[in-house]
Amino acid sequence: MSDVQQTRFKSRLSAILFADMVGYSRMMAEDEMATTMAVKSCVEMFSALAGDFSGKVIGTNGDGVFLVFDSAVDAVSFAVEIQNRIREQNQGVSENKQTLFRIGINLGEIIIDELDLHGDSINIASRIESFAQPGRICISGTVHDQVSKKLSFGYEYLGAQEFKNISELVDVFQVHEDPAAATLTTGMRRPARSSEYVRPEANKEQSIVVLPFGFQGNDPSESWFADGLADDVTTNLSRFHDFFVIARGSAHVYNDRSIAARDVARELGVRYVVDGSVRKSGPRIRVALQLMDAKRDRTIWGEQYNREIEDIFDLQDEITQVIVSATAVQIEASELDRVRQQPPTNLAAYGFVLQGQSHIFRYTQEEVARARELYDKALEIDAAYARALAAKSRTLNIDWRYGWTDEPDRALDDALHLARQAVDFDNADARGFGELGFAHLYRKEHDAALNAYERALRLNPNDADLMSDMADALAHSGRSEEAVAMLHKAMRLNPFYPDQYIWHLGGAYFNLERYDDAIRTIQTMQNPTEGRRLLAASYGMLGRTAEAEAEARKVLQAHPNFSVDAWAAVQPDKFEEDVARFVDGLKKAGL
Repeated sequence: MSDVQQTRFKSRLSAILFADMVGYSRMMAEDEMATTMAVKSCVEMFSALAGDFSGKVIGTNGDGVFLVFDSAVDAVSFAVEIQNRIREQNQGVSENKQTLFRIGINLGEIIIDELDLHGDSINIASRIESFAQPGRICISGTVHDQVSKKLSFGYEYLGAQEFKNISELVDVFQVHEDPAAATLTTGMRRPARSSEYVRPEANKEQSIVVLPFGFQGNDPSESWFADGLADDVTTNLSRFHDFFVIARGSAHVYNDRSIAARDVARELGVRYVVDGSVRKSGPRIRVALQLMDAKRDRTIWGEQYNREIEDIFDLQDEITQVIVSATAVQIEASELDRVRQQPPTNLAAYGFVLQGQSHIFRYTQEEVARARELYDKALEIDAAYARALAAKSRTLNIDWRYGWTDEPDRALDDALHLARQAVDFDNADARGFGELGFAHLYRKEHDAALNAYERALRLNPNDADLMSDMADALAHSGRSEEAVAMLHKAMRLNPFYPDQYIWHLGGAYFNLERYDDAIRTIQTMQNPTEGRRLLAASYGMLGRTAEAEAEARKVLQAHPNFSVDAWAAVQPDKFEEDVARFVDGLKKAGL
């Protein structure tokens, strides 16, 4: 390239943002003029606001907008603000006419010439946008590295994605405006990187992961059916004591990623991988499955099932038993008999529960409320459906935990009542006992909480989230050493574990007065905002005043109305000295 040609090109590090309107073609077909005006209004909003965040609109293309920013912090701050404004603009507008955008952001070098911008970084940003839910924001790993410690948002790990013509995998995260709720979402903890992760050698011959099933059908909105079936097969397998079953959260990291079964097995430290697809057409389903033995690198079983949709529960049982037989695990007949949960009296109730699950795991106030509506629909059909009762109880617990209700005491009481109903109607389902344990804990009924969690784990010994919750109850009951051991086991079962596991582990270390361990643990959180209270208290107890006060300032930045006394009242510790120690640490930090 000549010197003259080189002077025509410049490169710079920039944050690249792509925004794309959801349902543009459908809306144009329904009302071309109204849709055009709505898009024009949003593009004008993008242009007017971008300058306040060091950004500039580079181009538009019908339903899409392309912007660049000087920094990743500015780009993410802009994206959150623009989504909030669009959300306000949609208030009072019917759901099918709302203007929603997906946003994707990447950070990297861009090449600038006299006519255009170029570079892989731009292509990556445009592809990241497609991973976002409507009205949400997705970012690359390079953006996450820049903003996670600077912006008080939450970040959910969606996995390492392979993009066409991009040589390296790209980590993708979805932004949560509520950092507290994000503590429950998947974390970026690849086994090769994680010092906490220990491969399950003791269970290696009976270790398994069920990958998300692909969906094929005329209505993409019914994809929840495939997700629900895969999750139910996972739950059924995880009830067997001789199995080591990877949690659904870690399996879902591979949902949109093309990767060979043997590579999944290597990353997760398991021997067997189940994957498959579901085709639904009217009242019939076709389920194609295969079971891979990664140790021998061969498929040991494959089957295609063509059934009526009403046979779904028998099909789940059959799939579970075939997998158990194919992996040569010795299971007593009595354990096989109790695998199947009580089915609803009407298949429609089951469908509403599966749809609810597709919403609740997104952990936003709106999505949790939507999940509860669907669980209520299931209960209208079958008031004794234990799974729906337990699921609704969970929504009320989440509302209570994150302050999404104006009546917190009632929410916790109702959650307890629903959990009791769930275990009364089906005492072989671990979900109800898990919700019962959580509700009892925050009523400071410690023995009842631990009894409920013990029942839950006897029914489902591989449920990593149950282990994490029980470990937290153990720590609050003065049994922190047991809590630490249980949390490490949960992390092995769920290698892409959420920040909540780390939060619970840090709390257990704090109760054991292992403050350095608490600090090191909390510093590994993907979303550090909700761990700063523990950091401030731990630094305070170690006499590291400057660091304690710095964390305290960040606590107040995220929660301006934070009160030590109010937080102490919420803490469900059994022993007053544990609460007093935590309060002492917070006050030493200046809170």
